[in-house]
This record gives sequence, C-alpha cells and structure tokens, in this order.
Amino acid sequence: MSGLAFLDSNIFVYADDASNPVKQGVAIRLIQEKVLARQALVSLQVMQEYFAVATRKLGVLPEVAQQKVELMTRMRVVRFNELDVISAIELHRLHRISFWDSMIVHAAKLGGAEVLLSEDLNAGGSLGGVRIVNPFA
Repeated sequence: MSGLAFLDSNIFVYADDASNPVKQGVAIRLIQEKVLARQALVSLQVMQEYFAVATRKLGVLPEVAQQKVELMTRMRVVRFNELDVISAIELHRLHRISFWDSMIVHAAKLGGAEVLLSEDLNAGGSLGGVRIVNPFA
C-alpha cells in the first residue's frame, strides 16, 4: 500500500494487544512500513484515543504509553482549528457517521491522506474524498 496513510488509533492499540496476535502483527508491520517510508499521518485525537485505550483497557503503563505517543509526534500530525470542527460536523450530518469518526475522516482529508486505515468505518468506500481501508479484513 503506497502513499500517505492516516493511521486510526485502533492500529496503534492493536500493536500493543497481545491477545490478538494476528491483528497485532498486521498493526506492527503497517506502522513500521508507513513510518519508515515517511507516509504515516495521525492527529491529536489519535494520540489521545490511543493513550486512553492502551492504559485503561490494555493495562499499558502510562509511562510506556506516553513514550509511544511521543513517537507519534515524529509522524505527520494534523492539528485542527475551529472551522475544522464545523467541517467534521458536516461530515457527521451528511454521512451519518459518529462525530468522532467524522473528526478522523476530516483529519485524514486535511492531512492529504490517500487512504484512511481503520477498522471502525465501512471499508472499500470513500468519505470526504479519502478511501477507507480495513487493514485487518
């Protein structure tokens, strides 16, 4: 998979989830591939969601999760302003997806991603001009 890719928080969560070794392997390979190629794109929301889920649900130590978030800051990071929130609300209204998913889709679009890698959205389609791919399917 070539080109700039937006990595949803579930990619990073699965990289830490030893209870699902297949998804864990896919996630780790995907992160390595995109980071090495300088094609990884994330948002502040992804960092926040990863930290919350990793520490609360997976039991990752906060210090370890923080280090991983610090590594994410070396990727391309999308930051929002107030008008981006309005644009995400429009996506939410038009496509009937959750507000938080619409924030992810808008971040991917804003960052210029060719593809949004996530298992949370309908794979194979396109939202906001960004192709959705479930790397675990």
